[in-house]
Amino acid sequence: MSFTLNPYFIFDGNSREAIHFYEKVLGGQVMGIMTFGEMPADPNQPLPEEMKDRVMHAHLKVGATDLMFSDTYPGMPHQQGDWIQIAIHPTEEAEAREIFAALEDGGEVVMPLTKMDWSPCYGIVKDKFGVTFQVNVAAEQPQS
Repeated sequence: MSFTLNPYFIFDGNSREAIHFYEKVLGGQVMGIMTFGEMPADPNQPLPEEMKDRVMHAHLKVGATDLMFSDTYPGMPHQQGDWIQIAIHPTEEAEAREIFAALEDGGEVVMPLTKMDWSPCYGIVKDKFGVTFQVNVAAEQPQS
């Protein structure tokens, strides 16, 4: 198996503040911040106005470690400090499906594995111990 793991922090509308706090405190470098409003519009699921400025995904590099961040949807249950997930990045879809199925056994699928704009295979699963994992296969990078 070949994959990487990283912490994924979930905040309730204050991801941007946390990112810049950790950037300063840990001497990190912000690699990117994308808001929900920057995602392609889906007419079947219109985005509420209050979601547009929330962070959909952010990446902070601290030394050799990748920290990822996101905000919840407004009104979604959230206990400050308790929403840290582990992101797993397998290189192959078959490996992602195998890991996801193993974590799902006795656990709960939060979001089934599916194709997303940034990944051919992405899903979220909570294992039988209550730990939430995001499984994400990176999209193929175009050859230059």
